[in-house]
Parts: sequence; structure tokens; C-alpha cells
Amino acid sequence: MLPAPYADPVDQVAARDRITDLVCDLPEASPEQLSFEHPWEIRAFAMAVSAHRELGFDWTAFQQALITSISGWEERTGTSDRGWSYYEHWLAALESVLADLGLLSTDELGRQTRDVLAVPANRNHHEAHTEPIAVDPARRTHH
Repeated sequence: MLPAPYADPVDQVAARDRITDLVCDLPEASPEQLSFEHPWEIRAFAMAVSAHRELGFDWTAFQQALITSISGWEERTGTSDRGWSYYEHWLAALESVLADLGLLSTDELGRQTRDVLAVPANRNHHEAHTEPIAVDPARRTHH
């Protein structure tokens, strides 16, 4: 076994299976949409999964918030792909769930958003990988 912070491979497989079970049935989530083109997308993904794990909110509430965000976007824009970003809807769903739980205020979100946007885009980030990272529904081992 590797020393900390490395996880036991069996634990890693179990964690990956739990995450795969959560995300493979999400609305509008084709394998292409579950890939990450930008570093912020994988961070958004990780934040939602971590928040679910740590806070224990009902994942179906997240799914419904995601559906609501995507539906609202479709109503405003039609079915055009212009302006489409799956992970923007992912973040909107997470914000909605956290706000409903009373864990996120609009004022605090606005303040933190301004703080993040004030930081140069590549500060403290390594070079992005050229290959997208994806959750592969074919890797599901159980239902």
C-alpha cells in the first residue's frame, strides 16, 4: 500500500463506481458531455460530487435542478447549441441545491465570484491536459 495521501486501489475502484452510478443517468449527459474540456469543468464536477458526499443532500434534487437549468436555457435559446455548456448548468444546479439547503447565499456567491474572477485565469494552475477526461458509462460494473 502506498503512503498517504494515496488511496488503496480497492477504495479507488469503489469510489469511482459510486461516482459513475451518480452521474451516468443524468439528463443530457452523453459521454461527450461528461468529458472535461477545461480545468474549471472538472472542478465543478468534483465540487458537486464532494458536496453530495459530505452534505448528504438528495442526489435527485441535484438531478431536478439540472433538468430545470437545462430546460430554462432551452426555453430562452431554442435548441441551438450556441452558448451551450453542460457544466454551466451543472454549477447552476449545485448553486440551486445549496441555496435551497440554506448553505449558499446570493450575496456570498456574488462576493466569491468577484474574488475568483479577479484572479488571472492561469494563476496557480498547471498546464491543462490535451486529452479530455471522461466518465465512461461502459465502465459501470453494477446498476
